Amino acid sequence: MEATARKAIIRIECWHAVLLLAMLFGLRGIAFIEPTALIAGAVFMGVNFLLLSFGVAALLTPLAGQGKVKLGISLLVLKIVIFLALLTTVFFHFQLDAISFALGFSTLIVAIVIEAVRRSLTAES
Repeated sequence: MEATARKAIIRIECWHAVLLLAMLFGLRGIAFIEPTALIAGAVFMGVNFLLLSFGVAALLTPLAGQGKVKLGISLLVLKIVIFLALLTTVFFHFQLDAISFALGFSTLIVAIVIEAVRRSLTAES
């Protein structure tokens, strides 16, 4: 993986953590936001993003170089199936609030947008 891509991933995760902390402190007085579910959604998305981004570099790129593209795609599909199973388990076994989980889940998407805007503004300068 390129150093610039690795730095971008780390910056996205830092934005993700900052947004999560801001949401935790900003929404703490609102009764219908459950902090545990908010954190669980953010952690779920953060781990998924890290596994996907570093997994592509560590597994898929070397496999593609060896002509084993189907094996690499199979491993990616397996990761998706495992995460969907974990997501199902989280919702049905632990009874987390779906809205709070979705808010935590969405912090990564917002972090990606913030990093993209920041990067485009620095590229223009």
